[in-house]
Amino acid sequence: MRDYAVEYEKRVAFIRNLLQKSGAKGIVFGNSGGKDSALVGILCKAACDNTVGILMPCESKRNFGMDLDDGNEVARQFRIETRMVDLTEQKKAAVAALSAVTTLNNAALVNINPRLRMMTVYAIAAAEGRLVAGTGNRSEAYMGYFTKWGDGAYDFNPIADLTVTEIYEFLRYLHAPKAILEKAPSAGLFEGQTDEQEMGVTYAAIDRYLLTGEASEQDRAVIERFHARSEHKRTGAALYHE
Repeated sequence: MRDYAVEYEKRVAFIRNLLQKSGAKGIVFGNSGGKDSALVGILCKAACDNTVGILMPCESKRNFGMDLDDGNEVARQFRIETRMVDLTEQKKAAVAALSAVTTLNNAALVNINPRLRMMTVYAIAAAEGRLVAGTGNRSEAYMGYFTKWGDGAYDFNPIADLTVTEIYEFLRYLHAPKAILEKAPSAGLFEGQTDEQEMGVTYAAIDRYLLTGEASEQDRAVIERFHARSEHKRTGAALYHE
């Protein structure tokens, strides 16, 4: 297990150094009410008092219920400024405009949400001279379980090297709210959605594979398939050159 007291100090110092070099006035991040945004918010607030978390519910009941409640609970406990932007009407407007020129499939529809959220936090960042903190972890990055130009976009990410297992260990060390530690990880993209159910493999299996190279035959097949088909998300756009 990592020494999370040391990890805490190192990551806070990393954020402070970035802020100093950038000349930014503060930090903004998307507060989803989940484990990753909770840890990012805690670290950023420790590094910079002028940190704001943006709650961005969109359509789903979970967004407006459990996720909103949990995001606010973390913010209260760690004294993080919080604002809310309801993106439901923006999503409807985007779908209506796009449906006039194409037929939107499920992948297109669910990826609108994280891209609207990133547009929102970057607009706030530009208006207020802030850096955008990313909230993706190592396990999700390996699986490609993030939206390109959505939650995959940020100015810096203080938890990118941590697996989901380590995220939870870190949060327990920091005494994060029980609700954050116990609820099933979910991107909240549609009703009933959970990460593990959608991927068909548990985070424990993914993390075991990442840290030891070991996995059952079935889990290995799922992990390697997800990793291979999401390579474009990690390498960026293909550029022509002679």
